[in-house]
Amino acid sequence: MDYESYMREALTLAREAYDAGEVPVGCVIAGPDGAILGRGRNRRQESHDATAHAEVEAIRQACSALGDWRLEGCTLFVTLEPCPMCTGAIINSRIPTLVYGAREPVSGSVGSVIDLFMERYGHHPSVYPGVLKEDCAGLLREFFQSKR
Repeated sequence: MDYESYMREALTLAREAYDAGEVPVGCVIAGPDGAILGRGRNRRQESHDATAHAEVEAIRQACSALGDWRLEGCTLFVTLEPCPMCTGAIINSRIPTLVYGAREPVSGSVGSVIDLFMERYGHHPSVYPGVLKEDCAGLLREFFQSKR
């Protein structure tokens, strides 16, 4: 599986979020055969929903595509280290592999603030940080600089 190709797909969604005035985070979920089963981008502003994160949207789509809440054999690619809510959604959906781009020093829950995957939950995914991290972090920097 070519992690960079999937992360580029997630970056395309992050750019869509940026263009919509949302924090630019994008996510895709690839199934065991490599097909993309779920796509998501931040939509908190447009939906007025605190849970409208890219990962949650992608997980919902992937669960619907598979007809199951368990996403065993899937890989989640997201441009920013997941927050506590999204980390919990990854645990609860049993996603075995997480790949992310930029670290999130304020709310990152896969090592930056806390590593929820190291806690005593019943599921511990493999984590691959830093894939296209400069591209992911650069888009976030550009977005927040434009807001100042």
